[in-house]
Amino acid sequence: MMKRLFANPTLLLVLTMLMWACNAISGQLAVGHVTPYTLVLMRWVMVSAVMWMICGREVIEHWSTIRTRLWPVILMSFAGFTGFNTLFYIASIHTTGLNIGILQGSMPVLVMLGAFLVFRSKVTKLQLLGVATTLIGVAIVASRGEWEVLKTLAFNNGDVLMLIAIVLYCSYTVSLAARPDVPPIPLFTVFAIIALIAALPLAVWEFFQPDYQAPTLQGWAVTVFVAIFPSCLAQIFFLRANDLVGPNRAAVFTNLVPIFTAILAVLLLGETFALYHALALALVIGGIMMAQRGARSA
Repeated sequence: MMKRLFANPTLLLVLTMLMWACNAISGQLAVGHVTPYTLVLMRWVMVSAVMWMICGREVIEHWSTIRTRLWPVILMSFAGFTGFNTLFYIASIHTTGLNIGILQGSMPVLVMLGAFLVFRSKVTKLQLLGVATTLIGVAIVASRGEWEVLKTLAFNNGDVLMLIAIVLYCSYTVSLAARPDVPPIPLFTVFAIIALIAALPLAVWEFFQPDYQAPTLQGWAVTVFVAIFPSCLAQIFFLRANDLVGPNRAAVFTNLVPIFTAILAVLLLGETFALYHALALALVIGGIMMAQRGARSA
């Protein structure tokens, strides 16, 4: 069964995108049941424990190489793992799963834009058009389709926090070009351990707040789900699919994340799918497709 799964890149990628979409739904289900900093800490405690059991020996073998670029690794983990996830779950308190999913769908194009700004990667006119189209879609979500919101910049706090989280994750992704020359899974294990250490003081501070609420049974269930599926299995599936088909073909499947999120938010959370959601979804996905076609032509 597992051999068949790991030989099927399409199934691996579809499952990965579905699990990443479920992360947005999990953020909504966590509200009122587990506090953001506690969720982030326990998520990385579980992931670190599992990954260390799987490939701790590999981490030790490659440690001398990792240590030569330890500060970049620490900064990447802070941005992409601790910072992104903390803001992600705080944003879930203030905005909807639909908004989070659609905003998250802009990541591939923003990563391409970041690579251009940092490394001066070649960008075609079609790619620039894709970036602009995607950003228009993001603006529509953040403004809830209301021109007055854009004019007064009265954005929802959750959407603003989610956009900051996306910028952090994109900076992490772009910085991977400077990562140590070690296999991805032991490097991911190191990222997870650093994220755990970074999340610890935040969780301790949160614990001593007067209004701190201990996780409920639903809170623990969400934490375990997030640790197993979006964190561990999705990462392993995505790495395996990249080995099979390459990053360019794998990146196309990221278009499924906002689609899956929209469907799950309506079905599981009962959120309303408004006309501006449909327009933003079309613009985000269309922009990504244009950017990818422009990259292939380049």
